[in-house]
Amino acid sequence: MAELDKEAVIGVLNKILESELAGVVRYTHYSLLIYGYNRIPIVSWLRGQADESLLHAQRAGELVTHLGGHPSLAIGPLLETHKHNIGDILHESLEHERNALAEYKHLLELTKDRSVMLEEYARELISLEELHAGDVDKMLRKPGDIAVFSTP
Repeated sequence: MAELDKEAVIGVLNKILESELAGVVRYTHYSLLIYGYNRIPIVSWLRGQADESLLHAQRAGELVTHLGGHPSLAIGPLLETHKHNIGDILHESLEHERNALAEYKHLLELTKDRSVMLEEYARELISLEELHAGDVDKMLRKPGDIAVFSTP
């Protein structure tokens, strides 16, 4: 196996940690702004996403310390458009999922054939983020549409 660039990997893991912490704040914020007949299931879904983002952040932080690094205390970018209808929230969520997916793919590039543990971690999270992006994409479709809403 090729040698792992620990500093680069720690840097990406810290970006993931920051992004996932931003997801906790973002999804919690969104859950507070849902109104209307479909409020309860949408709030439940958003809060589930916040909970999952926290678990992802904790996992990334644990890997940072596993590699001898220091976990970032920063939080990733938080977008506040002041557009609070469900469609806008879902568009912003899709953008957030795509950004997270890009970081996990970057981690995979750095760890492939260098660390089985980190490579498997990156693959697992890529799979989860792709599923999340797919769920949001489906929610953005009009009822009856089967074509993908947006291109990945």
